[in-house]
Amino acid sequence: MKLAFYLAAAAMIAVALALLLLPLIRQGRNMGRPRGIFALALTVAFVLPLAAVGIYLWVGTPMALNGVKAQAESPLTIDQAVTELRAHLEQKPDDAQGWLLLAQTYGAMHKPSEARDAYDQVLRLDANNTAAMVGWAETDSMVRPDHRIDGRALELLERAVKQEPDSQRGLWLLGISDFQHDRYAEAAATWRKLQPLLDPGSSVAQAVSEQIAVADARAGGKTSSTPTAQVATEGPALQVQVALSPSLKSKLAAGDTLFVYARAEQGPPMPLAVAKLDANALPAAVTLTDAMGMTPQLKLSSVSRVFIGARISKSGQAAAQPGDLEGDAGVVDVSTRTPIKISIDKVH
Repeated sequence: MKLAFYLAAAAMIAVALALLLLPLIRQGRNMGRPRGIFALALTVAFVLPLAAVGIYLWVGTPMALNGVKAQAESPLTIDQAVTELRAHLEQKPDDAQGWLLLAQTYGAMHKPSEARDAYDQVLRLDANNTAAMVGWAETDSMVRPDHRIDGRALELLERAVKQEPDSQRGLWLLGISDFQHDRYAEAAATWRKLQPLLDPGSSVAQAVSEQIAVADARAGGKTSSTPTAQVATEGPALQVQVALSPSLKSKLAAGDTLFVYARAEQGPPMPLAVAKLDANALPAAVTLTDAMGMTPQLKLSSVSRVFIGARISKSGQAAAQPGDLEGDAGVVDVSTRTPIKISIDKVH
């Protein structure tokens, strides 16, 4: 393989790590311990193996084997590095490691659709590649409008964890899937399998314990007596009162599901907090808190303002579908303690 390819791969790893770690370090400083430390620690834990690959490509034996003398060259940009790697893969489409590197780099560049496609190529060549299984599941959840982990993604995660029981990232994502599907006891059990794989005194282990406490609380179980168990009750508490407009009452049917949610004023559409109720219980009052995110990493306390909405789903799915009934209260400060009123008065 050409020297340019190895230089491209090394540059991609360096830039990818910078893209991942620098924003998370800033976030950890600006937004407080729980979310910042959790995101940073998990990233460091799961991405460090990529750094080892990059170091090998940079100073390892490939250049020596090719008899190429290292020369000072201008640093490649990330786009140039990706172009180099894609050109290599066009010539050697059966290079599973090259596709894996491309997928991981696209992930670091916040291009989940391209990353998922590259992971597909890895799985085409090596159906039992656990890194590709986990990566495909994670990027698929990012591409989906509801960000849920199910279907093929869930199947791949389950296979990956079965083949590699100590896959930290696989266990973490599998627990998130359980949490998203309201299987809180299962989420807690999955994350408990992750705990022994972590340094007991690390912030990662502490953060995982916090999320287990949240899952236990939502499952109706007993929470730990340690201070971290109180995280679920701290932070913002948005009181939302929801009513159905009289003009739409005839459209309400048995089995309809009510979702009350808060999402960032600016940012991803994934809710920072969501409550799921029987729509026939309207009018209803709920309190949105940090413990009610679709994934434990995204919380109300991570932003200062949120959009508050309510939706009556005919399908039972959180993602909006034609025929769903909707209403919203616009954007509010997460620190507000005044009850927020919503009238569901529109048809999606």
